[in-house]
Amino acid sequence: MSDLVALAVAVPIVGSLAALVAGVARSESGWPVAVVACAVQLAVAAQLAVTAFTDGSIRYVVGGFEAPYGIELLVDGLSATMIVLIAVVSLGVLAYSRRAGPRSNPFYAVYMLLVTGLTGMSVTADLFNMYVFLEITGLAAYALVASGERGRSAVAALKYLLVGTVGASLFLLGIGYAYIDTGTLNMADLGDKLAGADPTLVHAAFAFIVVGLFIKVAVFPLHTWQPDAYAGAPDSVSAYISALVSTVAAYALLRVVYTVFGAAFLANNELANAILVGGATVSIVVGSLLAISQAEVKRMLAYSSVSQFGLVVAAISIGNVTALMGAAIHLVGHAIMKGGLFLTAGLVATETGARNVEEFDGLVQRSPLGAGAFAALAIAMVGIPPTVGFAGKWYIAIGAAESGSWALLAVIVGSTLLTLAYFARLVERMFFREPSVDLEPAIERVDARTDGGEPVGASFGMRATVVAAVVAAVVLGFAVFGYADQLRPTIEVLLS
Repeated sequence: MSDLVALAVAVPIVGSLAALVAGVARSESGWPVAVVACAVQLAVAAQLAVTAFTDGSIRYVVGGFEAPYGIELLVDGLSATMIVLIAVVSLGVLAYSRRAGPRSNPFYAVYMLLVTGLTGMSVTADLFNMYVFLEITGLAAYALVASGERGRSAVAALKYLLVGTVGASLFLLGIGYAYIDTGTLNMADLGDKLAGADPTLVHAAFAFIVVGLFIKVAVFPLHTWQPDAYAGAPDSVSAYISALVSTVAAYALLRVVYTVFGAAFLANNELANAILVGGATVSIVVGSLLAISQAEVKRMLAYSSVSQFGLVVAAISIGNVTALMGAAIHLVGHAIMKGGLFLTAGLVATETGARNVEEFDGLVQRSPLGAGAFAALAIAMVGIPPTVGFAGKWYIAIGAAESGSWALLAVIVGSTLLTLAYFARLVERMFFREPSVDLEPAIERVDARTDGGEPVGASFGMRATVVAAVVAAVVLGFAVFGYADQLRPTIEVLLS
């Protein structure tokens, strides 16, 4: 069974190479190769999740070298959640991108490389190995953002590359500080040895690692790469990176903070706790205010992510069982809801040409499915029961109350009103206004475009993926309480 952990990382690597090789024989053959690879990875991830939740954690040592000297992979309830989420979202976005594109074999080779990086970050138990997968994730994401046809995509990718490199460098610097006084890179071993290490080195390591991951998560004011990357990338890429890249970085932050530094370190260091609380509070408030002020829908969704990941960082700073279960639930929920919103925005743009807030006027008359799906996912993102958006925020809020973090609780509750503010204006425009006459030429342009004789329009796969995201956002809201019971033992071990 433990060999399956390595297989979960190996399958997308093989898929990436196969997509490249298949391109030699036949162009645009990367999509079926990627689908097969993602389907196999989903089966492997599902089997690992069943075992992790029923029999406990699964460990695998690469090459037979036992930890802490060798590289260790670990699948527990938390990492199992991440790899299943990665596999499901990867397949969903593939179904969407079949028509929406990009369609080249190099695109799908890089896509599978990104799946590899995200999966590796989720299952590694070695800090330097996490840095390696973080870099693979970053490089693949930069390339995918640049895959758009417009100059805007190239500029966004360059900005993403520059800021992302700073984040990865800070993360590596923090690893170096931790290694200096301990001589180990295994996370669990680091957790044991850092307790007796030089406090100055430990504090420096914590600051560099956390700030480096703040950039990857896009915590305000280190979020500057995210709005341009999300808005400048092709629609399918925007959906994928918004659903998973920052999500897995936030998972890495949670994993490193509690496995390497530990709950006691946070409880006894006001500065460390202040970094997390400060980053969370500013992100929640300022991210929402910036989302309200945006005229472009994809940029509004990007700033919304800045706010939503602030909630996850808030849960990490609270550090009790309830709050951390809320963080895990919100990571899953945000991936489904925000990925779905970006896919719906792409569907709407394909059917109507609308990309700005004012162009959503009367959208229900021109794209009923797009308007309905966008409204349903927006309601879920606000946190209306019984959606998964409500469940994640509920657990985080209860965790804040249990710890007596009343100021943070007020910010978390207030975030719901701020989220309502920027989504309500879109819902009102979609359902209660007449269509803008200025939008007609955009519809005509979309209908007139062709690609190799094939009409460019929304496909069944695009519509089915959007509907699946809406259904998942509701169904997960009902399933989340059973999931929380299964996840509790993992969180308790993490905090012990």
